Amino acid sequence: MFTKFILPLLALLGFSFSVFSVVNSNKPLPVAPPAANPAQAPFQNFLAGAGIIEAESRNINLGTPLPGIVSKLLVKVGDSVKTGTPLFYIDDREAQANMAVKQADLEKAKAAVVEAEASLRDSQILYNLAASITDRRAISTEELDKRKNAVLIAKAHVASAKAGILQAQAAVTAAQTTLDRLVVKAPIEGEILQINIRPGEFAQAGTVATPLITMGKMDALRIRVDIDENDAWRFNKNSKAVAFLRGNRDFSTELTLAYVEPFVVPKKSLTGDSTERVDTRVLQALYQFDRSKLNAYVGQQMDVYIEAAPITQAPMTTTAPGKAQ
Repeated sequence: MFTKFILPLLALLGFSFSVFSVVNSNKPLPVAPPAANPAQAPFQNFLAGAGIIEAESRNINLGTPLPGIVSKLLVKVGDSVKTGTPLFYIDDREAQANMAVKQADLEKAKAAVVEAEASLRDSQILYNLAASITDRRAISTEELDKRKNAVLIAKAHVASAKAGILQAQAAVTAAQTTLDRLVVKAPIEGEILQINIRPGEFAQAGTVATPLITMGKMDALRIRVDIDENDAWRFNKNSKAVAFLRGNRDFSTELTLAYVEPFVVPKKSLTGDSTERVDTRVLQALYQFDRSKLNAYVGQQMDVYIEAAPITQAPMTTTAPGKAQ
């Protein structure tokens, strides 16, 4: 008789467990606290924009005018360089061989001038001897004219030989220019920010997706801020601006306007990729801050807030963009 209650009892227990599981699984999960609180605007009315840090001189992406194998790399990341400092060398063995040929051609041209001048002197002597004869019966007019023409031809050979020297010197200069172009030098005084080339690697000339070397003047840093074109009319270059580091709103700095680029451009995602997605158009304002007051790096994104007039009021008086104080 006891066994006939076992199955109903098990069914009741299974049903109870199912109800319990369903109820517990429907409870909302607790919301995880954010890793870092977002930055808050210090102004009642403001414009918000994403900014990316760049060098004071802008980030200069260096390439090579001539392709080839990198033979020497003379700098490393973080080095401070002066204007004209060699950064890396392209293999110049072929250019050196060509230079030797051009220099030999120059020496040959110089020897040709010496030879032409000697021939001119010889022709001049023969002509002078013929011209000094007072008795015209001793030498024919044809012979005298022949020797005179020989002098003129010799002078032309001298002029041609001297032109050959100029041509050979120009060829040597061109070969030297090629050698100079195989040495990539710093265009300005600044700091090496990134190196994407190593000795033995092939350096491609022209525009490349990844620059060979990136450098910039780092006395101060600047933030390039994207202001949506719909809010551009509210922007005032005399307004206060503050930037916050992403990930920690406790790190912030006041900004000083450097200049405004008056050309509105398509907005990019600020990922640093050359194929960034365009979704709207923005006015770009560049602000400057003291590097010693904020531990920030080139390429880092920041949240920027710019004080602005309320939308319900007339916009603040502003001057033409791009004429920063």
